[in-house]
Amino acid sequence: MARRRVSAKRAVIGTVFVVAVWGFVAYLAAPFFWSEIERGRPPQPMLTTTPLGIPGDPINFGLAGAEAEVVAAFHAIGWRPADAITLKSALAIGLSVLLDRPYPDAPVSNLVYEGERQDLAFEKEDGGSAGRRHHARLWKVEGDGAQERPLWLGAVSYDRDAGLSHDTLQITHHIAPDLDAERDALIGGFEAAGLLESSYSIDGVGPTQDGRNGGGDRYFTDGKATVGVLRVR
Repeated sequence: MARRRVSAKRAVIGTVFVVAVWGFVAYLAAPFFWSEIERGRPPQPMLTTTPLGIPGDPINFGLAGAEAEVVAAFHAIGWRPADAITLKSALAIGLSVLLDRPYPDAPVSNLVYEGERQDLAFEKEDGGSAGRRHHARLWKVEGDGAQERPLWLGAVSYDRDAGLSHDTLQITHHIAPDLDAERDALIGGFEAAGLLESSYSIDGVGPTQDGRNGGGDRYFTDGKATVGVLRVR
């Protein structure tokens, strides 16, 4: 009995030690290492970064319209606004993935574009939990869209599963590599719902065959961003 207690105690201590080392590496040492590597590099146009300055997802779509119109358009095609990141929402998304249960308003991590975190974020679950989902972030940018309406630029991608970041070992989602397919599906969804007056293409990050986002996930894209002009209701 005494030996079992000692073994159990050692197992607990060992587990705590491993978790502590992982936490230090994933959330302190590795982010510091990558932020130092990226420090001083000029920002790349049409590319987001993590809050630490690590290159993130490319801008690949946009919408022209008022904020209320943007929100209504996403609602119309079945997308939900993502919750803010809090301790409660972080625990909720973790339980959603582990227990395979729905969380249609699950938060998305923050990304930065032109010095600002996203203004809006939306998601659409693909299955029974937040492990697989479509998600989009949008920034209201300077300048006008079509017909002098506000212009929003965004990054949309598909979370294929949850796991550990390839670069930092942090708990994160892994995106599917084909960003153009997700962009085209989103704009196509707006078009099919009769929400767009028109759409046009603008230059993005440029053709990329082996890009890597803030979690170390590889992606490819033709480097264009498609902007949808929302129909005035």
